[in-house]
Amino acid sequence: MKTARGAIELMRPGNAIAAGGLTFIGAFVAGGAGTPVLASLAVLATTFATSGGNAINDYFDREIDAINQPNRPIPRGAVPPNIALGFSVTLFIGAIALTLLLPLAAIVIAVINLIALVAYTELFKGLPGVGNALVAYLTGSTFLYGGAAVGGDLRTVLILFVLAAGATMAREIVKDVEDIEGDREEGLNTLPIAVGKRPALFVAAVFVGFAVAVSPAPYLLGTFGSTYLLVLAPTIAGLVAGMYRSFTDPTRGQSLLKASMFLAAIAFVIGRIAVVV
Repeated sequence: MKTARGAIELMRPGNAIAAGGLTFIGAFVAGGAGTPVLASLAVLATTFATSGGNAINDYFDREIDAINQPNRPIPRGAVPPNIALGFSVTLFIGAIALTLLLPLAAIVIAVINLIALVAYTELFKGLPGVGNALVAYLTGSTFLYGGAAVGGDLRTVLILFVLAAGATMAREIVKDVEDIEGDREEGLNTLPIAVGKRPALFVAAVFVGFAVAVSPAPYLLGTFGSTYLLVLAPTIAGLVAGMYRSFTDPTRGQSLLKASMFLAAIAFVIGRIAVVV
């Protein structure tokens, strides 16, 4: 029973379900609401893949987590490392099986994402900025995957991808600032370790500025109307506030940045609804 609870915790269900929600948003924004079966398969595949990624990340990070997050399931002994690895592989197999039922474009994105995920956990996580960029891509690509799964128009989804990737890149850098002591102990060379906390935060601020700059694009291109700009305002405010707060409180700052990314996704959904209605 303890192992089962620990395995569920490894999945980080809230995170995995949220990723599935982003895939659904991508499908909806791309105009795929008329293909619920394909959208559902994509959402479920994303949930499985994200759960597997979370589990395998904990497997590879078990020594670092013993310092940074000792209450995670593996460090505290709730799940043996070999069980965590096998559980992750099982989840990945489920995600692959579901993806094979989708259009070719979605399969291609899924293959690229799987390679990127494995590369992140085994090769690039501790390299300055590289691991952050891979996580940013993977987060943004959930929207593209959803749009491709339903054969929708990916132009607007691509803008959402860029916005989400920029915000996530900033958040990942801020998280590295937060975890700098444990990462240094483990011998990782994250961006804050390589260049210092404050310079790393300024790099994060550049990505936030980029995300803010690209966010009005659907309105400027005539894809969405003024309703989109109205609901986009909290996103921009959250991104700016989150980045500003990160200089004094990285934990709170990265939480605001994450929330702002989800607000951006909601803005795109409302923008799409306003056009359809």
